[in-house]
Amino acid sequence: MSESRGSAVAGWLLLIHQIPPKPDYLRVKIGRRLQRVGAVAVKNSVYTLPDGDQSLEDFQWIRREIIDGGGDASVCRASFVDGLTDDQLRDAFREARDADYAEITAAARELRASASAPARERSTRRTDEELGRLKKRFAAVAAIDFFEARGRAEAHDALELLGAESAPRDTAPTGAELAQVDRAKYRARTWVTRKAIFVDRMASAWLIRRFIDPDARFRFVDAEQHRPTPGELRFDMFDGEFTHVGDRCTFEALVDRFSLDEPALRAIGEIVHDIDLRDEKFDRDDVAGVERALTGIAQASSDDAERVQRSGELFDALHAAYSAELSGTVAPSTLRDGT
Repeated sequence: MSESRGSAVAGWLLLIHQIPPKPDYLRVKIGRRLQRVGAVAVKNSVYTLPDGDQSLEDFQWIRREIIDGGGDASVCRASFVDGLTDDQLRDAFREARDADYAEITAAARELRASASAPARERSTRRTDEELGRLKKRFAAVAAIDFFEARGRAEAHDALELLGAESAPRDTAPTGAELAQVDRAKYRARTWVTRKAIFVDRMASAWLIRRFIDPDARFRFVDAEQHRPTPGELRFDMFDGEFTHVGDRCTFEALVDRFSLDEPALRAIGEIVHDIDLRDEKFDRDDVAGVERALTGIAQASSDDAERVQRSGELFDALHAAYSAELSGTVAPSTLRDGT
């Protein structure tokens, strides 16, 4: 869903809100939501994010929560002419993320010290559980680290060192369970997404046409101007029928909701997740190569239908390779060596 919100900022988004004094929990709830999306306070009741599709969606969701709670809110684009500078705002984002990373680093070092105590045998399970929570926290912070805070590397290294000293264990995926849907009800439908499709939307379009709706029709729209019409299905869009859920990208959410329980699709989903969310959750070796190929497709054509076709060929090849490898039909070394 997201495109990069990196250091080359063309502008900023502002959320300006008024929250009623009652109920008490609303102000706390909105404050936590703003923290989770990485927003920084410019002044009382005014928060900013670097301009971009993902930032706009985040603020739109929060605005809706404020209004549903009886408050008022507006979202606008802004550039700072006097007073605050872009560099000062970038530094404010970095300072906020450095504080988050410092907490993770300190917790990892404390946990490592406790795991080295004489009773380590009895605390191994607790160490693994705590490590899992810290990694999840790190991924969440990295996803909103828009300007490459300096503390990221130190936190990452602290977690890597802790993980190296802990007994490896397979852990079940966490997150909210997704309601499953009947594929038979999703045939020959119109699927709508944001124009200028990239990783998650490319992969999701391939998944829809290949495994969900072979006769799917795609529309590519300006997200800010689009108004949904009856019968269409939106994917990877704000308030869409199929989009990000928790820490899962749209591709992963589609796989879960349509019960596409196939190892090759799970492998592709892990690649798409790591490229789209940039949280290194799965840390697959294939990520850099697939991202480079998809970037080449996007650079070669601005036509979204052509991007769907060309990226679909890439995902077809990935699916065939993973299906063969994971079923044991072809060994990974054979795939690499071509022998």
